[in-house]
Amino acid sequence: MDKKTRILTQAGVMIAMSQILSYVKFFQMPQGGSVTAASMAPVIIFSLIWGGKYGLLACTTYGFLQFAFGGEATLSIWSILLDYILAFGLLGIAGFFNKDLKSALFGTTLAMLLRYLCHFLSGWLIFYMYAPEGQAPWLYSLIYNAFMIPEIIITLPIVAILYKRVIEKHLLDTTN
Repeated sequence: MDKKTRILTQAGVMIAMSQILSYVKFFQMPQGGSVTAASMAPVIIFSLIWGGKYGLLACTTYGFLQFAFGGEATLSIWSILLDYILAFGLLGIAGFFNKDLKSALFGTTLAMLLRYLCHFLSGWLIFYMYAPEGQAPWLYSLIYNAFMIPEIIITLPIVAILYKRVIEKHLLDTTN
């Protein structure tokens, strides 16, 4: 199987796995957002295996699917872009940090914090009307979108465990 076919096939499988895992929710926020069963791990692992360029494409595709199959909490094109396309697409940035386990964990954390930033900006600039009276919209958004913290805590150990077994092995195989 040629490289492009492998990349496309693995992207499809990892995006599908992420989509399925996104339905396994430990906690659901009222206006969208949830703590899931490591739903971002498969697309992040794909990004770490194939690099940031392919990771950004796969993760953006995943963002489109997240919107298409569950984007009920949208107010405008801007909320779609910030909460789905950009937020999930930026997960692919992890793929630019695949040199070793330490950089992979840094890249994964950075990518997930960028997703948190997108949700925070959306909550502050678009969903500000949901802030309780007297509470600054930026503070409301910061607190509301804190569901990303457990997501990071759930995802990092999975990436760490799979790095040596899957990612490092793949990187060694492709350089030899």
